[in-house]
Amino acid sequence: MTAQAQKKASPLQVAKAVFWSFLGIRKRRDYEADSVELKPQQVIIAGLIGAAVFIAGLILLVRFVIGRLA
Repeated sequence: MTAQAQKKASPLQVAKAVFWSFLGIRKRRDYEADSVELKPQQVIIAGLIGAAVFIAGLILLVRFVIGRLA
């Protein structure tokens, strides 16, 4: 295996890649580096966690707004 194939992404790198992908803002250089370092399982798990946090944030925001109106 080559040195790049053995490189593993840290949890912070995975979270950062998923966050920027959610926003749709990715540099080509970063995308190419991520495609070498990230494993599909890491991306799927981080994506599910990111989606859950996003949905929970929306629910809390709606409850806060509705609570203020009542």
